[in-house]
Amino acid sequence: MAALKYAGMDDTDSEDELPPGWEERSTKDGWVYYANHDEMKTQWEHPKTGKKKRCAGDLPYGWEQETDAKGQIFYVDHINKRTTYFDPRQAFTVEDVVVKPKRYDGNTAALEILQGRDLSDKVVLITGGNSGIGFETAKSFALHGAHVILACRNLSRASKAVSLIQQEWHKARVEAMMCDLASLSSVREFAESFKAKKVPLHILVCNAAVCTQPWCLTEDGLESTFQICHLGHFLLVQCLQDVLRRSAPARVVVVSSESHRFTDLVDPCGKVDLALLSPSQKDYWSMLAYNRAKLCNILFSNELHRRLSPHGVTSNAVHPGNMMYTSIHRSWWLMTFLFTLARPFTKSMQQGAATTVYCAVAPELEGIGGMYFNNCFRCLPSPQAQDQISAASLWELSERLVSERPAGVQAL
Repeated sequence: MAALKYAGMDDTDSEDELPPGWEERSTKDGWVYYANHDEMKTQWEHPKTGKKKRCAGDLPYGWEQETDAKGQIFYVDHINKRTTYFDPRQAFTVEDVVVKPKRYDGNTAALEILQGRDLSDKVVLITGGNSGIGFETAKSFALHGAHVILACRNLSRASKAVSLIQQEWHKARVEAMMCDLASLSSVREFAESFKAKKVPLHILVCNAAVCTQPWCLTEDGLESTFQICHLGHFLLVQCLQDVLRRSAPARVVVVSSESHRFTDLVDPCGKVDLALLSPSQKDYWSMLAYNRAKLCNILFSNELHRRLSPHGVTSNAVHPGNMMYTSIHRSWWLMTFLFTLARPFTKSMQQGAATTVYCAVAPELEGIGGMYFNNCFRCLPSPQAQDQISAASLWELSERLVSERPAGVQAL
């Protein structure tokens, strides 16, 4: 099945093997016929089974049908920039639609998960989508037809990211909008601008994060790692909850980290402690602040699913994978040095984006949420991340923090 592999489609594991000298082809309108090169003849029926088959559905997204100078039909894959005379739809015909279930792992790339998917009816919002895993996630969605919006703090860098994606696929629908998660007023302004577009929101990826930041307070008086990684996203979802509900089925994907396992958030009374989440300068350690923020991500995702799943909105948290080389550690020279040494052994950005993409589009996850995924597999987070009391306590604290700042948003 070399032709199937060349066309970017999996072998369908069909038992209808053709005899030597025969070739399967298709007409312009999708009917399958068989050519015998030895006897120079063609026929509609399979030479062994006698079945007639027709290609199922439209061409995969990014493929176009053309005709060469001899009048023979060929197919162009604009995304992967290749040409073949094999109709990619022949992998999925009316008579033989048995496709091996796909298994993904840490070596899977985001584009592999989206192979052949048409997302032209989807609107995707990604925070921090101008670089790293966020950029690869945005590119993967845009190259498969989705309307992608990058919500970024630096509009200049975001615009460059838009240009890079459009250079790969001139039909990509991608745009940048200003959203600084370190400013709750900026989050609210972004939400209003997004609503003014009058578009749905099918996938929201809470991706933006900072790590190993020097201690500093935001304009809202909170420690920056906590606000950027958690509270800004919390407010963003609150502001856009009505759009998500109207767009149901909709999905929220919250990017967390395995580092959530090395900390806790509660005081001796079992309540989430703000002094741990937004500590004073003397009590601050950048890596611990990051770990706590990533634990917040999972607790937030779980509670969000509990509250919005009755309205058709699901939420899952993901870890993009171990040994990821990104720019998130740029504020700490030692971490940058160590990751530079380890770079030959790290995962690619496309592999890092795979779990996020999987949770955003996998059919088997429709209506399912409140889970944590690593390398495209469901796994158990730390016991602290599974604590429903902590999740509810964090939610209540987050509501109070955003309501104490400029208000105008109703709680979920």
